Amino acid sequence: MITKDEFRADAAAFLEANAERRVEVTQVWGRGSDEVSIFPERTPEEDGAMLSAAKEWRAKVFDAGFGWISGPEAYGGRGLTREYERVWLSLENDYDVPSIGPFGIGLGMVAPTILAHAVEGVKRRYLTSMYRGDTVACQLFSEPVAGSDLAGIQTKAIRDGEEWILNGQKVWTSGAQYSDIGEIITRTSSYPDSRHRGLTMFLVDMKAPGVEVRPLRQMTGGASFNEVFFTDVRVPDEMRLGDVDQGWTVALTTLMNERMAIGGGGVGGGLNLANRLQTLARHMGVADDPNVRQQLADVIIRHSVNRYTSLRAMAKMRAGQLPGPELSTLKLALTNNMQKMSEVLTGLLGPRLIADTGEWGTYAWSAYVLSVPGMRVAGGTDEVLRNIVGERVLGLPKS
Repeated sequence: MITKDEFRADAAAFLEANAERRVEVTQVWGRGSDEVSIFPERTPEEDGAMLSAAKEWRAKVFDAGFGWISGPEAYGGRGLTREYERVWLSLENDYDVPSIGPFGIGLGMVAPTILAHAVEGVKRRYLTSMYRGDTVACQLFSEPVAGSDLAGIQTKAIRDGEEWILNGQKVWTSGAQYSDIGEIITRTSSYPDSRHRGLTMFLVDMKAPGVEVRPLRQMTGGASFNEVFFTDVRVPDEMRLGDVDQGWTVALTTLMNERMAIGGGGVGGGLNLANRLQTLARHMGVADDPNVRQQLADVIIRHSVNRYTSLRAMAKMRAGQLPGPELSTLKLALTNNMQKMSEVLTGLLGPRLIADTGEWGTYAWSAYVLSVPGMRVAGGTDEVLRNIVGERVLGLPKS
């Protein structure tokens, strides 16, 4: 096996030959973009350009042997430990490379579920192409009536020989507009004694006849979410993930990885925006106010605690343990932290948060504040997550 020093040298040589070093710029008030939206507004053309750049870079990285460093060799990985992956990420962070945002859901949530629950042929068909960036995946869980209560979904899958026929609607599906496949949870049977039985998970071709994707305009102005309609969509049985009527177990694999990705700092800005909030306070001339300083310290401490909790959870997963319901606390902490930042921003900016005066770094924060309600829905609503923590972590009786 290649040593870490040899791996580091190979990775450094590849990055030096294929990417520009990132220029560290000290934040200066009034310079550069003041964009702080969690759900940025992009045109279809901008989406296409972002996806094209991400795919090109992803393919180049994968072909050089750095696309799935810790993955099984049978599916295109290198079979190395996660320590090698951390070496790569630390090196890549020093270079200006395209965002892998379009692959976040596919690689962070869908691919681990395929690896754990798909049949061998499906693993070979999709895992390599996903990690190379040739296939983009989305997650099709939430519904208009059920929301984050997945046991209450109404999308149905009816078996027809070696195929299943899907009918229903999903909502709040990020990236559906450019995805090739989707991981979808459906109702295949009803059990009076258990709402969580009778669910079955599939992979569905997002370009198949009967699949319709409609963008949802957010109050921030963007349209990164979608509603997706399924009308007599045929799915081969080989595309099923896990056993029939046992989809809840499969869904938990995806959900725990999702809450790790969202709550662990991949969304929400984290300490970067907390530090920018400090800069705003200095600009407003209130950085020395004891009350403001206490509020800023509270925001920074909250984000730091969330980061350390995330690191503990990742260490648990690296040790071979399955992610547990405690990851729901990460997602809850994230939205609570975002709400706290919104309250501080409202106090600092006042009317400048809702009226665009043209002043740099002020009105732009309105997009962040308007993102908070959406984040309370994404990855499981706060209410559902509190129930999970109460019942499965604290052992409280079900309500």
